[in-house]
Amino acid sequence: MEQDRLERLHDLRLSYSEVGATGTALPDGYGHIGRNAVIGSGLDAFRAAGECLMTWEMHRRAGLRVTASSPRAVPGTNVLVQLGPSWLPIEAPCRVLHTVEQHDRVGFTYGTLDGHPERGEESFSVLLDGEEVRFVIIAFSRPASLASRLAGPLGRFAQGKILDRYQDAVSTAAA
Repeated sequence: MEQDRLERLHDLRLSYSEVGATGTALPDGYGHIGRNAVIGSGLDAFRAAGECLMTWEMHRRAGLRVTASSPRAVPGTNVLVQLGPSWLPIEAPCRVLHTVEQHDRVGFTYGTLDGHPERGEESFSVLLDGEEVRFVIIAFSRPASLASRLAGPLGRFAQGKILDRYQDAVSTAAA
């Protein structure tokens, strides 16, 4: 059943045109949100946080259900993130666009696919700066479904809470 769901994602298009904008200038017409926080210290914390991020553990620790076409974030990976009760989940299909795995930076960017309640992009990075380990999220989005448009500011609040949970998950991994 999970394999069928992932195969359906393969044919979906990205639901926005500003692909890669989290790495340049965030586009107008979208809400912008992010995080930049110190989450730990040292190489071990950096490695643990990076592994949590790149293996979808960040999402799971944040209370989301994840089905991905790869156990690790790599370009082209299709990801179905679900939240809410299993009998009535909110499904958020995404595709990994870019990854980086360097000695001082690990992360990925994914974009929303058709069928996601929002349209836009999120970039997640764990950075090692000297001994300091930082977690950085850069995102832009706008409602794509009627339900998310009707949610208005509540939707933006919910997105912020999920980003907080991502930060907590990666911070815990780095501890």
